[in-house]
Amino acid sequence: MLSLTSVQISAFIGTFWWPFCRIMGAFIVMPFLSSSYIPPMVRVLLAVLISALLSPMLPPVPAVDAISIGALFLAIEQLLIGFMLALFTYILIHVMTLFGAMMSMQMGLAMAIMNDPANGSSNPILSQWFLLYGTLLFLALDGHLVAIGIIVDSFRLWPIGTGIFDLPLMGLVGRFAWLFASAFMLAIPAILAMLMVNLTFGVLSRAAPSLNVFALGFPMSMLMGLLCVFFSFSGLPSRYSDLCLEALSAMYQFIGGSHE
Repeated sequence: MLSLTSVQISAFIGTFWWPFCRIMGAFIVMPFLSSSYIPPMVRVLLAVLISALLSPMLPPVPAVDAISIGALFLAIEQLLIGFMLALFTYILIHVMTLFGAMMSMQMGLAMAIMNDPANGSSNPILSQWFLLYGTLLFLALDGHLVAIGIIVDSFRLWPIGTGIFDLPLMGLVGRFAWLFASAFMLAIPAILAMLMVNLTFGVLSRAAPSLNVFALGFPMSMLMGLLCVFFSFSGLPSRYSDLCLEALSAMYQFIGGSHE
């Protein structure tokens, strides 16, 4: 007759439960998987499947009673580690949202707001457009597979029970500054083009005060902005692929991986 002790049951549960917590924490914020269009049951089942495949290959897991306060703290710790790892990809995707918002403000389309039922927010239409484009580029570059691979490697590079405060948390905070810098880098050609248009109409208004510059300038600014959007798509994939590589490299280095 098969008999199991409470220690063996706790060890068996812990071997599967801790990886599940970390992976599920990542799936809460990871692009595409965190969308409300993906049913929660699909995310849970995917996390269960990855955890079941991963548990035999994990390094020794600390022996913690599965129904103790220590187990609760360890589960919360794994959720936070997964959340912070996936936050790198979340910031990467929202570079495109901020990029679209910058262009919308310059061309006068910031007032064109569209509700996003997936994220529960309201953003300019261009932001939604670029967000969708960036998500498709991220999936086409297999960024989601690389991100899941980094999460799997995190169990080797940052084993369960190592702690959370030894992680380079300031590096994660610095990614928010990287978000604004990257979006501005993508938008600066369009911003400069729109600045030249506004300067031109400013000079025209001084040269011919009787001319209704507002009635002429607003449509021309919008047409020039749409032209800038059209030309932005020519070099956007290569630049965004570099941003993807940079974000995934930072995600890998966050858990102690080498730069190579």
